Amino acid sequence: MAARQRAAALPTLMRALRKEAPPRHHISLPSLRRAFSLYDQINIITEVPEDQLRFKEFDDTGFKVNGVRYEGSILCVGNLLMSWKPKKFSDITPESLSIFKTVRPIPEILVLGCGKYIQPVNPELRSFIRSTGMKLEVVDSRNAASTYNILNEEGRIVAAALIPHGVTS
Repeated sequence: MAARQRAAALPTLMRALRKEAPPRHHISLPSLRRAFSLYDQINIITEVPEDQLRFKEFDDTGFKVNGVRYEGSILCVGNLLMSWKPKKFSDITPESLSIFKTVRPIPEILVLGCGKYIQPVNPELRSFIRSTGMKLEVVDSRNAASTYNILNEEGRIVAAALIPHGVTS
């Protein structure tokens, strides 16, 4: 008798399996693009030399580099770090970047940190940077610090000119 019940249950099971499953509501997965952005301070290189500059933190008035706090704008060329005169993006001129006329080797890229928001670079400044042989990357200061870290860790000759993140114009 149990065998007959199992035999009768099998066709019922088969019919149930053939029926379409109820439609599911499709929910898009959140974008993971931001989670894997190079600008979100992901350190993919673990062996960083002690003498290499590395931005650790930033706030509205300055930066923390290798455990030392720097107020105001800064200029980094390779592993050389110095205070920089411009207080806002409009203060950046070819004269404020004149160190690149004498420094050797010339960095392959200058990462320009504009403060809180990306700013358009005037043609005179762009022309000056191009005349030195450098490429120019213009981003907000948070992303500029992260980009500098990544390029410097890769062993590339890079420079960064950064206005504090709190500056908006």
